Amino acid sequence: MHMLLAAATAEEAPRHFLITHPAAVLGVLFIVLAVVFRTSTMAKFRGFYAVVPAILLCYFIPSVLSTLGLVGDVPLHPEGKNLYWVASRFLLPACLVLLTIAIDLPGILRLGPKLLVLFFTATIGIILGGPLALGIVWIFDPALPAGAEPHELWKGLSTVAGSWIGGSANQVAMKEVFLPADGLFSQMVAVDVIVANIWMGFLLWMAARSVAFDRWLKADRSAVDDLTQRMQTMHSGKARIATTDDFFTLLAVAFGVTGLSFIIAEPLSAWIGRVWPGSSDFSLNSSFFWLIVLSTTIGIALSFMRSVRSLEDVGASRVATVFLYTLVAVIGLGMDLTALVDAPVLFLIGLIWILFQGALLFMVAKLIKAPSFFIAVASQANIGGAASAPVVAGAFNPRLAPVGVLLAVLGYAVGTYGALLCAHLMRAMTAPPPEKHNGLFSLFDQVLPMLG
Repeated sequence: MHMLLAAATAEEAPRHFLITHPAAVLGVLFIVLAVVFRTSTMAKFRGFYAVVPAILLCYFIPSVLSTLGLVGDVPLHPEGKNLYWVASRFLLPACLVLLTIAIDLPGILRLGPKLLVLFFTATIGIILGGPLALGIVWIFDPALPAGAEPHELWKGLSTVAGSWIGGSANQVAMKEVFLPADGLFSQMVAVDVIVANIWMGFLLWMAARSVAFDRWLKADRSAVDDLTQRMQTMHSGKARIATTDDFFTLLAVAFGVTGLSFIIAEPLSAWIGRVWPGSSDFSLNSSFFWLIVLSTTIGIALSFMRSVRSLEDVGASRVATVFLYTLVAVIGLGMDLTALVDAPVLFLIGLIWILFQGALLFMVAKLIKAPSFFIAVASQANIGGAASAPVVAGAFNPRLAPVGVLLAVLGYAVGTYGALLCAHLMRAMTAPPPEKHNGLFSLFDQVLPMLG
């Protein structure tokens, strides 16, 4: 979701930071993570962490450091790669491999249709929530575009839809399809990052109170409890102290699969782009999309091998957690909290948008008596993608993190299609009165062919 932040902000006035060397920045981030997790286990901070989840501080503290100009994730030279690029391309797929090699796939499939129903409910909530939020604010402020050409705001919001339904690859697709103004796109990246993280904070807060939420929802927790119990039983009594060769084996599997995925993903995405011009509509010509899909798929395939699955006994998921929280902290550096002041109306649209999605999820969950875990992982798999969906799932139980991975990959597959539909709905919503009729017909003209 957040890979475009550096590029977007670079198109505005450059920001200056006190610490920019990647080695020093990484050192600061590990100090922050160590302090957060050390204090989270101390009795005197128990009350504080009962209210403020540790994961939220892993985002928030780096964002404060970045906003104050103390630490910044910037390339050392114009064509260099920043820490986020490295973390998202190397640590994220390696993390996904280590999370999925211990996966109980049959158990996840036995979770039943409720999880998929809520996943697609979240997708529909984003598709409909965008035009609804835009329409509500548009009624009170017709001069809404905030620096864009009149009635062009939907182009920028389409990139948020792409990110919230799928991920960064889908966001890139929307930017290339609709070409929003550079300044508007930069503001949309801020809306994407900050609003999505506010929502993630709520989901993590809910995870700590899942029993109370499930009681209100009158939820049937049996499927989740059964999966949790079986995954705990699978690994109980098998844990052992890892040796040096165990750690090297873990790294070999994680980064070996990552390297193989890279080798396949880049030529595969280029080939698909050549033979199928329309592949960009589904992000199938994105090497990042295939990197995530391949690393997850290979990890799942390896989970059927007993020798590989046994790596969980020496801490595969704990190593994956280190990778994941490092990525979380790096993402936090991309959050500029002052953006809330620069474009408050845009953030109002984002908040209405995401709250509509949440309200729809809770209504459907209460109707089908689905547990709060399903709500959280279904929503975050859409909005946060592969980087944060396993974090939210793991907040309920670390053994359930792979569920978030699987749903997030599904989000990549449907993200661009859903974002295109959402974009055209917003386009019709904001068309000038004489063009409103034509805008709606244009919407159907473009959507119906995609439906076959």
